[in-house]
Amino acid sequence: MPVSYVVLAIPVFILLILLELVITRIQEKDFYRLSDSINDLSCGIIDQVLDVFLKTALFAGYVFLYERHRLLSIPGTVAAWVLCFVGVDFLYYWFHRTSHEVNAFWAAHVVHHQSEEYNLAVALRQGALQSSFSWVFYLPLALLGFPPLMFLTVSSIDTLYQFWIHTRAIGRLGPLEWLFNTPSNHRVHHGRNPKYIDRNHGGILIVWDRLFGTYQKEEEEPAYGITTPLRSWNPVWANLHYWVELAEKAGRTSRVADKVRMFLKPPGWQPADLGGFVPAPEVDPGHVKYETAAPGGLAVYVFVQFLIVLGGTTALLFRQDDLAAGPRAAAAAAILLTLVALGGLLERKVWAFSLETLRVCLLLLAAVVGGAAETVPVAMAAVSAAAAIALLAWLSRYRDVTGPSRALAAPRG
Repeated sequence: MPVSYVVLAIPVFILLILLELVITRIQEKDFYRLSDSINDLSCGIIDQVLDVFLKTALFAGYVFLYERHRLLSIPGTVAAWVLCFVGVDFLYYWFHRTSHEVNAFWAAHVVHHQSEEYNLAVALRQGALQSSFSWVFYLPLALLGFPPLMFLTVSSIDTLYQFWIHTRAIGRLGPLEWLFNTPSNHRVHHGRNPKYIDRNHGGILIVWDRLFGTYQKEEEEPAYGITTPLRSWNPVWANLHYWVELAEKAGRTSRVADKVRMFLKPPGWQPADLGGFVPAPEVDPGHVKYETAAPGGLAVYVFVQFLIVLGGTTALLFRQDDLAAGPRAAAAAAILLTLVALGGLLERKVWAFSLETLRVCLLLLAAVVGGAAETVPVAMAAVSAAAAIALLAWLSRYRDVTGPSRALAAPRG
């Protein structure tokens, strides 16, 4: 299967994030925080890495229905492409709306809404488990007879479009707000203000929200994030925390039917024996964004290691079809382990220091063994070993700063 358009766009995404960062800093607007942005991109990395193993199987469902059960054989005309675009965007609306209105789907989608900032890095913050069910919503297009590559191209365009609307640097766009999803319309979608919650679900077109009663115009600036902040930089916990919350509540309720409803009802729903429905709270003007006080040297260490992981992930995504299952799995595990450790270091967790030390020691061991066995060029092994030793020395300076993290106020842009 060819590399997806989203993967091909990764270098462009990174350049645009850097451009927004520079522009907003020149304007003295603090739209980015290091820990938050690393966490955003870490969640996006996990999503893309998991997709390496899932995308072929999930896309196979579309191909199977198209080849065996399609009602029509739609040609590749301009009209067909337009109809496919309308169909993809329409079905995306219902997938996205369902992701906000059914707890089990929200548990997979909530990752995208956890950041208390709103910038282009947030666009790449995606739930790793979301693609395991989102594909089902598009199967009607296979039954109608839209060719798989046409669908794949159009759905990629729908995804790529939504990158640029995750910004506070662009205001309202006049008449375009009536037809298209814009930064202003999508800022509303990310707001946790009660009047903004579950609004503006469209992908490229905002007309679906206007037609089905879920449109809300941006009025006051939204407060971003989720009603119960995540308060963690661990990207794995970001993907699991709401599942854990649902399971815990299902375990406490007495009726079996309510245990099932816990996963099928909207967020906020609870059975009577747990107190009933909990509405979204009003925004607290004194709310303090989650931040952690990592020393500058430790933050630099995490940032440098994250850049290495980002480079390694990009290489994996571009070369995934050239690698056997074993090396792909090993690379994915190494990436996951590193991201968890780096997130823990930003929180100054004791276990994260131990995990990162173990990871670097394994790198040193691999370099020594690879060089001795001549499975790795001697020069490369030597450089890797020297780098691992330097990392251990750098990391050891911060052994005593691990411990309970604390929240700090962060200025709003």
